[in-house]
Amino acid sequence: MIVRISDDALARALGADELAAAFDRKGHEVQRTSSWGMHWLEPLVEIDGMGFGPATLADVDAILDGSSDKAIGEIVEHPFIARQQRLTFARAGKTRPTSLEDYEATGGWIGLRRARQIGGAAVVEEVLASGLRGRGGAGFPTGIKWKTVANTPAEQKYIVCNADEGDSGTFADRMVMEGDPFALIEGMAIAGEAVGATQGYIYVRSEYPDAIRKLDEALRLCASIIAPFRCEVRVGAGAYVCGEETSLLNSLEGKRGEVRAKPPLPAIEGLFGKPTVVNNVLTLAAVPHILTEGGASLYDTLGVARSKGTMPIQLAGNIKHGGLFETAFGITLRELVYDIGGGTQSGRPVKAVQVGGPLGAYIHPDQFDIRFDYEEYTEADALIGHGGITVFDDTADMGAMARFAMEFCAAESCGKCTPCRIGAVRGVELIDRIRAGGRPADAVELMPVMHNAPKTGRLPEQEIGLLTDLCETMKFGSLCALGGFTPYPVMSALRHWPEDFMPGEAAKVPEGSEA
Repeated sequence: MIVRISDDALARALGADELAAAFDRKGHEVQRTSSWGMHWLEPLVEIDGMGFGPATLADVDAILDGSSDKAIGEIVEHPFIARQQRLTFARAGKTRPTSLEDYEATGGWIGLRRARQIGGAAVVEEVLASGLRGRGGAGFPTGIKWKTVANTPAEQKYIVCNADEGDSGTFADRMVMEGDPFALIEGMAIAGEAVGATQGYIYVRSEYPDAIRKLDEALRLCASIIAPFRCEVRVGAGAYVCGEETSLLNSLEGKRGEVRAKPPLPAIEGLFGKPTVVNNVLTLAAVPHILTEGGASLYDTLGVARSKGTMPIQLAGNIKHGGLFETAFGITLRELVYDIGGGTQSGRPVKAVQVGGPLGAYIHPDQFDIRFDYEEYTEADALIGHGGITVFDDTADMGAMARFAMEFCAAESCGKCTPCRIGAVRGVELIDRIRAGGRPADAVELMPVMHNAPKTGRLPEQEIGLLTDLCETMKFGSLCALGGFTPYPVMSALRHWPEDFMPGEAAKVPEGSEA
């Protein structure tokens, strides 16, 4: 009997290795596959298409004799899987991550072969026609970036994969690298074919050792297939700011991870001063499907308005059914949180949902009907970012969450620009003063010579006005999105839950809470 168990990092953290060893001792063939993305059911055991999870060592005998109460039925028919539109994650749960045989049997390398047949210019046009936009947060049209690099003359060009996934509640990049590394590599090779680049780098944060190991193994196995394109893994130290493309390029060059002023754009002067394509993992992993015959047309039919194709959405936080859900743009938060995610794990009402990582806006339940679309989120003063969704119940202190955003920015700032470096520190101080009831006049203000200084300090309302002005300065004056996006969670929390900023509110917890 063949027993299939994921070797995804999350599954392993929950005991998948021990579970696999137990089935092996029983004399069964164990295949370690990618993850289906149903994280609340991990470790998930699959036998003849039937799923059992979350499985423990105590469940092994019952699973084998058919008496287990962990049975979930046929995995592909599970509502969480059946209602998805999987393109980027079409192989999730089905293939062994570093098996060339599995990859080729499921359509692997078809896109690369076709790209070589039609030539670079045609590849760029296909990507343009698909409507693919960067999945790393900015949502910039991928085809335009590729066309810029292709049209910039240079002896050497580079393809850089930004795999510095640092947003809270996001794990799609890690799942691709651990579960389907050949798809990412194929996407990079296609990009190289499109723009005339022969060298690629995958910049992975050190917190992903399983991804690094599998990428290295996959690159070794497929080196002859992607040649003359070459690709290497580079490991970053985990600085959040290195998720910004110019900081990442600095780090790749062996320099301090600091933001570069733009222009020049990396597409013109990027890695080592050469034209460089910098794309996120999910962007590059979507490319092989687009380059299959008719793939670009299909991609363009999915989604809404200018948000085309599918988005791997990551459900995390206080949610009953957390995991990865890939679907076309246009779905609402209400569907994602309640219909698919099952509401909160705690069973308490949803208070807020943060979309786009630690610097994404907090979405109030009254806004849950806006569509998952780049432009609609921009109009709502929010952002999709990496597609991570973090759910909070009604015990969450939104004043504390706003403070965390400023504190996070202060800790992760590269220090290159003043609004981010100093603004975040002042932001923490301001929120503390608001929650403390304002600020009394200090000794300097009370000095007789300080004629124009206020003698009564500042009320919370006045401090809120100052915080608002500070956020405006950070939003429009920061060099990169770290400082520029920090105001989103702060101002959204202040706008929707002003009561959580008032003095004494931090200690108040809804009745019935264990907190």
